[in-house]
Amino acid sequence: MRIRHFLSVVIGALVLAGCASSPEPDHSSRYTMSQDKAPPGNFDVSGLEDAKPEYEEPRNAGNKSPYKVWGKEYTVRSSNDGYVQRGVASWYGEKFHGHKTSNGEVFDMYEMSAAHKSLRIPGYARVTNLDNGRSVIVRVNDRGPFHGDRLIDLSYAAAKKLGYQGKGTARVEVAAITVKQDGSMTLAGKPFPDGKATVPAERLAESAKGSKALFVQLGSFSQRSPAEVLLKRARQSIEDPMRVREVETASGRFHRVQVGPFSDEDEALRAQNLLENKGFGQSILLTDTH
Repeated sequence: MRIRHFLSVVIGALVLAGCASSPEPDHSSRYTMSQDKAPPGNFDVSGLEDAKPEYEEPRNAGNKSPYKVWGKEYTVRSSNDGYVQRGVASWYGEKFHGHKTSNGEVFDMYEMSAAHKSLRIPGYARVTNLDNGRSVIVRVNDRGPFHGDRLIDLSYAAAKKLGYQGKGTARVEVAAITVKQDGSMTLAGKPFPDGKATVPAERLAESAKGSKALFVQLGSFSQRSPAEVLLKRARQSIEDPMRVREVETASGRFHRVQVGPFSDEDEALRAQNLLENKGFGQSILLTDTH
């Protein structure tokens, strides 16, 4: 009995000693939250303006190249001019709010900003939600996202303006805006948007909203229900972005089922031919609001 009692005392002491010597949780992280989340309340973005592109002198901060994150190497572009790419966008919010971005600025989830792995920072880009056609202009001042195949991380405010903050991700097109010293600029290295090589900076925000793009239209309905049925059928046949766009005309409201936008006519025609081969024989090619 004495031996058994002695062993129990020793084992108990060892257990207590083990607990006492366990490492304390690491509170040294720059972020106080383990998981990101949206801010409380219903932040109204209806009056929030796009970022206003302006020329900024090239800087070293945030543009080290190559750089490594979690063992993977990334390269920063020597210039943003001509960059346009489609992929998945996510967003970041309260966890990073108030902390420094990669170029030393302070992240504000209520401003129109973004993080990108390879664009030079600071820079600007037009981001378009390919599912609903909405576009915003953001200031790129951070690095990321380094998760999966995601292309860009938008601030919570920018994601909400694009209408995907509830889903978490969206299919987008990112087109870099290059601003020159004289205040003029190009969009993805191309004339923007009216045939001129450059556009004065003060006209960019107005021009980006409502700019025209090519679409393949599969049908137009007075009711939304048949439009959604056609959209679902099309999504089972082709992977290009598509939408149901509501328009008001002199004859009433219509719901247009459209595939796109497409950057040029050849790309749109290829999609139209593929759709016709899959049974969508009544499509038309048109220019509509982006």
